[in-house]
Amino acid sequence: MLWSDEYTSMPIDFCPLSSGRDDLLICPAKKCDGRSLAGRIRKQARQKAPDILLSMLKNAIKAGHRAKYVLFDSWFATPKGITSIKKELSLDVIAMLKKSGKVFYEYQEKQLDLKKIYEMNRKRPGRSKYLLSVEVNLIQKEKGQVVSRIPVRIVFVRNRAKRKDWIALISTDMDISENEIIRRYGVRWNIEVYFKTCKQHLKLLKESNSPSFDAFTCHLAIVCVRYMILSVSQRAASDDRTLGELFWLMTAEVAEISFTKTLALILEALLDTVREFFVVSDEQMEAFTQNFLPKLPQHLRSVLGIPQSPVAT
Repeated sequence: MLWSDEYTSMPIDFCPLSSGRDDLLICPAKKCDGRSLAGRIRKQARQKAPDILLSMLKNAIKAGHRAKYVLFDSWFATPKGITSIKKELSLDVIAMLKKSGKVFYEYQEKQLDLKKIYEMNRKRPGRSKYLLSVEVNLIQKEKGQVVSRIPVRIVFVRNRAKRKDWIALISTDMDISENEIIRRYGVRWNIEVYFKTCKQHLKLLKESNSPSFDAFTCHLAIVCVRYMILSVSQRAASDDRTLGELFWLMTAEVAEISFTKTLALILEALLDTVREFFVVSDEQMEAFTQNFLPKLPQHLRSVLGIPQSPVAT
C-alpha cells in the first residue's frame, strides 16, 4: 500500500499472502501467541485479499495517514469491497472493474453486468477521452434483502493497447468529472513504478532466499524503508513545496497579470507604435483613438471601461 500526493509516493503497509489451506503450505509456521505481532501477521496473511485490503486501510488510518481516495485495480474491485470502504471508512474509491458476467450493477432498475450496460448506451462521438459515462447503484444484500444502495459513476475508456476494446473505471465520488476520474486513477501507476524500482534496484526477492516467514517479512520491511529514504531525499532535493511557508510567500509575490491589465498594455503599446512609426501629431492621434476604440467588440470595451458609442436613430 502506497500513499501519494501525485508527486511523492511512500509505502506505508504491506502484507505477504499465504494460502488459507494447511495442505497447501510448503513450510508451515511455528506456533506463536496470536496476540503478538508475529501471530497477527500470520493470521492476516491467510485471509482473503479483500479482507486484507480493508484491514490495511484501517491500520493506515489508525496510524494517522489521511487520504481522500483509494485507488486499486480490478483484482480488488468487488461491489462488497467498494461498499465496505465507502461505508465503514468514509473514503471514496476509484478503481478499474472486471468484465465479469457474474458481477451486476443496478441500472435503470435492472441488475446488469458491464457489457450489457455498455451495449445499451450510445457512445460519445469523435476522439473523446472517454466513450461512455453512466450512473449506477452498488447493491449490498444480506439474506436476499437489499440493505444498502451506493450511487457510483462508471466511465468507459478506450483501451490504448487495443483500440477496439475498452476498460471501465468506477468512482464513488459523484462530484468530480469523468476526466478527473481518469486522471486520478492514473496516479495508481506509481505502485507499478514502486514494484519495478524495488525489484531492479533495491534487491526485492534477491537479497534473501530464506524460507522463513519471519525472514521474508523482515526483508520486505527493509526494502520499504530503503524506498522511503529515496522518496524523502528526492522530495527534499527537487520539490520546492518542501520549503514550506517560504514557497507560499514566493508564489504570492509572483502574482498573475489580469486579463484587463494585459489588454490595456497591448493597446498602449499599439498606440505608442503608431505614434512613433507614422510620426503623427497629438490631434491626429486623438482622432485615430476616437475612431479605433468604438470599433472594438462590446465585451472588450466593457472590460476596458470604454463607454458605448451613441447609436444613430
